[in-house]
Amino acid sequence: AEVAKEKPELWRAFQSLGEATGDAGPLSEREQRLVNLALAIGADSEGATHSHARRGAAEGLSPEELDHVGFLAITTLGWPQAIRGLSWIRDVTKG
Repeated sequence: AEVAKEKPELWRAFQSLGEATGDAGPLSEREQRLVNLALAIGADSEGATHSHARRGAAEGLSPEELDHVGFLAITTLGWPQAIRGLSWIRDVTKG
């Protein structure tokens, strides 16, 4: 987050965009967290998967609910990528 410190106006704009995307539709915060977790796995992003799993757990999502996102990824993304995503979820939940 060096850039966030160097350019706080960019970070604020990015944060505002995140808030606006959350407000752009009818999904609940819980549903948004699960979708964002799935997108992170689909993007093959370990950091984002960890972040959304950690935030989901802090918001009350159970390890089983978070794991279910990884299981659902199997038929869309394939076994290796889905299991990689599941392992990143479990880095957080089983840590």
